[in-house]
Formats: sequence, C-alpha cells, structure tokens
Amino acid sequence: MPSMNDVLHRDTDLSEAEVDWLHLLVGDWQLIADLSFADLVLWAPTREDDWVAVAHVRPTTGVGVFSEDLVGTLVTPARAVYVRGAFADRAIVRAPMTVWRDDMPVREEAIPVVRSGQPIAVLTRHTNLASMRTPSRLEVTYLATADALARMIAAGDFPGEQATGTAQRGAPRVGDGVLRLDAEGAVTYASPNAVSAMHRLGHEAELVGAPLAELVRALLPPRPWPDEDLEQVLRGRVASSSEIETRSAHVTLRGIPLLDRGRRIGAVLLVRDVSELRRRERELLTKDATIREIHHRVKNNLQTVAAVLRLQGRRVSDPAGQAALRDAERRVATIAAVHETLSGRLDDAVDFDEIAARGLTAALDIGSRSGAQLRGRIEGRFGVLCSEDATSMAMILAELIQNAIEHGVADGGEVVVTARRTEDASETRLEVEVRDDGGGLPEDFDPGRAGLGVQIVRSLVADLRGTISWSRPQEGTAVMMTALLRDRPAAAP
Repeated sequence: MPSMNDVLHRDTDLSEAEVDWLHLLVGDWQLIADLSFADLVLWAPTREDDWVAVAHVRPTTGVGVFSEDLVGTLVTPARAVYVRGAFADRAIVRAPMTVWRDDMPVREEAIPVVRSGQPIAVLTRHTNLASMRTPSRLEVTYLATADALARMIAAGDFPGEQATGTAQRGAPRVGDGVLRLDAEGAVTYASPNAVSAMHRLGHEAELVGAPLAELVRALLPPRPWPDEDLEQVLRGRVASSSEIETRSAHVTLRGIPLLDRGRRIGAVLLVRDVSELRRRERELLTKDATIREIHHRVKNNLQTVAAVLRLQGRRVSDPAGQAALRDAERRVATIAAVHETLSGRLDDAVDFDEIAARGLTAALDIGSRSGAQLRGRIEGRFGVLCSEDATSMAMILAELIQNAIEHGVADGGEVVVTARRTEDASETRLEVEVRDDGGGLPEDFDPGRAGLGVQIVRSLVADLRGTISWSRPQEGTAVMMTALLRDRPAAAP
C-alpha cells in the first residue's frame, strides 16, 4: 500500500509547506476521530482535477465505517460533490442525505483544510449512525469538542501551533481522560477517567466549576518559583504538554486551546495517569545504571588482573614463562576493553568497529617497540554486536592480529583486517579476514597441533557457530573466519 507521502508526491502539486501542514494534521487527527466517534479520510486535489485519499484513520472510541483502507483511492462521484463544495466555499458541508453502506446508515460531512487562508485539502468525517444511541453528557461534550476542532481546521487554526508532539511515551489520548475548560480555565466537564486521575493526585472534591490551575497548585508541594509552563497548560492558554507529580500519582497533560474566529473560547485537556509507567521507567533506569556500574567494576577488576600478571611477568626469569604471562595479560585486557565499552551504553550491545580499531592500534604499537616498521588498517565494518559475540570476537581478533605480527611481519610489514557483514531475514553472518604480507605459514602448519592461541581461536569460533581456515596467498598468510551472530538487543529509547 502507498504511504501518504507517496500519494501526495505522486498525484498532487502541493508545495512542501502544504505537505508538512497535512502531516501535522494527520499526526494529530486520532484525537478528532476519537472525539467524533467517526472515521476520518483526508482528500487532496490531484493534477487531473480529481480527488485522492491520502490518509485514513478509524476511531478507537466507537464503531468505524470502512473496513478497507482508502489510501490511494479516488473519490466517488457522489462524495465529490460536497468535497468540492467544501473546498470551494471554505466551509463545512454535510452530505444532503444519509449514506447507506452495507446496511449501515452513515452521516458524512466535508471539512476544508485551510492553511494561510487558502484551502489545500478536504477532511471527510464518516459517522456510523447505527452505533449511536441517546447521547450521554460524555458523548455530547466529545462531539461538541470535535466540532470546535473541525471549525478550527476550516479556519486554518488547527493544527498550526497546536501540534505538540503526541508521540512521547505516556502521552494521553481521548480514552485516558478528558477535561473541558471555559475561557477562564474553569472545568466545565470531566470524563470519568479524568476524575479518577485527579482523585489519584489527591483531589477528592467536585471538579466541575473549579479553576483547574488553582486546584492543581494546591496539590503540589511548595516551590520557590511557579511552573509557568504547567500554569499556562492548566489555564488552557497554550497548546503544550506537561506533567503533574504528587506523592500519590503521576499524571500527564496535553492542552489544546479552542478558538472561534481567532478568539479563545476554552480548551480541551487530555489527561492520563502514568504512575505505573513512570515507576517502571525508574526501575529500568536503576537497572541500567546498575548494569553499567557492574560492567565498569568488571573492567576495573580485569585491568587489575592484567596489572598483576604484568608484575608477575617481571619476576619470572624463564623467557617462556614471561611470554605466557604477557599473552595472558593481553587476553585479559582484551576482555576488559569490551566491558569498558558496555559500561558507557544503556543497552547490551557494542559498536565493535571501535574495539577492533583500538585493538589493532595497540597490537601494532607493541610490535613496533622492537624497531619493526609495522602498518595496519581495517576495511569494511563489523557493526553492532551483542556483548557475548563482542567478547568472543575481540578475543579472536586479538589472537589473529598478534599471530600475524609475531609470526608474519615481525620484521616489518602490513596487517589488513577485512570485515564483511551480511543480513537477511533468518541470520546475520560476519566474515572476517586477517591478512599479512609476511613470510607465510610454515609448510608443516597444522591448526590441530598449533599453540594455545590457535586453540583458543578455534574454540571461540565454534561458540559463534562459525568456521575458520588458514591459507597461503602469494605473499604472507590469510586467515578467514565466519560467524553467525546472535540477535542484538534493541537500543534503549
């Protein structure tokens, strides 16, 4: 199915500013659909003097009309009459008679979408009359608020500055709770969910008739200076979002001033009790901080172990013993580098390219201390790995680079690390090649009888469900390994 952006750029001549206005409207129109108990369809004029549906939303508060998605379809001739009329007259036009759809009576009306005084599209509202009953106070208030917003769309006052970014976590919606305010900021209606949210904040008295800003101020602890942003939202003067936190509850607010011919006549406030959501977020933050602190302490402990091994190596006179301790120190430091990277992240994933670059630089620096002219580079990208794969990959790469330096280019040369990552729906495969231009493998080289470093590499490659092979190119040695990576955890929002 085509997206809204696809249809707008394919079929219409609307400017980028007009397209942005329509995106702002669609980003906020679930509110209108829920208040209207109706489907909404956005129609835009095409280059062929027709009308195409570019967006469609259904209500979450009632029974919808259209089971199919209308995006990309052209307007029917009967509907085109009042769509064109609303666009030409810049006025809300109701269909002259009830429309029947699958034995369902439907009331339809067209609302011009106006920007900077000019109509740019038409919004149609489709109400399933079969689901309507004798309206309660809630339904009457919802419909009146929806009609006020429809008039603002036709006047070019909505969305405009009303767009407040409703995608943030915990943003309230119509079903969470609705407060209706008059022009002075007094409550004229409170839905049952809104009453419950205010009760949890600590207000037990009647809401209707009370000035909301004063009511909330009495619930909050004393502050050296007032929260002006919250005050303006509670008075219904600005289109913005805010939060109220007391000892007993945490409530999010979203205020939308209602205008009539540019004059503010009141406001609608959406409210949501997010106490449990915020509690879980605090727990997650605490757990994240704890995990990062653990990684930090593990890194410190591993660095301490590496330092002890280094000191021990200085006390050992046997060259073989010194070499073994240096290798152990290097392996511990490699694992510490992974934990150092994890200690700075909110998730359990590692950007391995940074670790690979640091490891190659460190190995070249140590190898160059003997006077050899060593060079190295990394081609391709490893990408982000989960911590288990990152630890194994760091150990493998460190061993292969160290072997290339010690046995391939000890007297000078270049080490090249190449990474190729491929992903499909079933698996993520990483291919890594470590190549040097040194003297090459000895003729009797057998991985099965090689030293400890090779045995460690083969074991870790097996853990990664991969393969490894050694070859003799025209110059030097090439080691090719593959690994099947685990799914990495999603990044924290």
